[in-house]
Amino acid sequence: MAQIKRFVTIGGTLAAAIAIGVIMQNGASGKEEISEFESPVAIDVEESARLRLTNIVNTSALPNPPSDIQEIAVLPTIPVLKVAAPETTFVAPKSGLASPALSCEITFEAYPLAAAMVDLTLNAPCLPNERATLHHNGMMFSVATDATGGFSLQVPALAQTAVFIVAFANGEGAVVTSQAPSLEFYDRVVVQWRGASGLQLHAREYGAQYGDSGHVWAQSAREITFAARGQGGVITRHGDESMAEALVAEVYTFPTGTAQSDGEILMSVEAEITASNCGREIEAQTLQVTANARLKVQELTLAVPDCDAIGDFLVLNNMLNDLTIARN
Repeated sequence: MAQIKRFVTIGGTLAAAIAIGVIMQNGASGKEEISEFESPVAIDVEESARLRLTNIVNTSALPNPPSDIQEIAVLPTIPVLKVAAPETTFVAPKSGLASPALSCEITFEAYPLAAAMVDLTLNAPCLPNERATLHHNGMMFSVATDATGGFSLQVPALAQTAVFIVAFANGEGAVVTSQAPSLEFYDRVVVQWRGASGLQLHAREYGAQYGDSGHVWAQSAREITFAARGQGGVITRHGDESMAEALVAEVYTFPTGTAQSDGEILMSVEAEITASNCGREIEAQTLQVTANARLKVQELTLAVPDCDAIGDFLVLNNMLNDLTIARN
């Protein structure tokens, strides 16, 4: 689908250079000043004319002042007071002033858990309350740091060597890798979308009908330990839906390698028609990982009926492959 891509781009830092031009202009005023001077006038002087200089005064020395101001002035006597400067204390600047941080130090850690789950912990003190996107093997969903710049969450692995990338809008990010060898015992099905699409992932195990105990969906998701013990499948939901246009993913995990019964699991994607999605197109993507680690990807573009159908459901049976459980 167009909005949810299958590749990951690690944002880098983009530098822009801005050139500043200074233009100096010369007005016409300079030319006007020059025009105030008249052209020189030529004066003809006869060669026979001689100039006679008289009353020459020597100006190399200053003239003597009048005699009435040559008397010595008598100035009033003012006693000189000696004043001591007040003592002051000079406070030297502290040498241990903190310098501003030039980069954001991010730590990103991963720990393997049961049922091929991975515990992710991020610590980015310089990025509190920031939105980010978590990428893993084609799956992506929106996350947010808390007031201290961190988060902790559990994510299903889609590869035995699981690479997780967290990317922030400002180009910062981090990468971590974790091993998930137990993934070979599980099948996983992912449905992901953007915004309020109304989409839901449903699994009906061993012939279960809607509402039965074997009907697994977001409202009957089960604990992850249910899959770890081989009792049946579970659904986990990922993505901070409080954000606008958040990326959200639902993942169904079934313990194919340790299942207690043979049988079939019917998989479907359903869309509830709501006021948020009626009359528009929604896009989604499905990822399906089988026990032998093969990945199947499929795109979905769905035209939702008009708003007079609010409350109805659309069932998409052909988006996913049903799971066939056969114990060895």
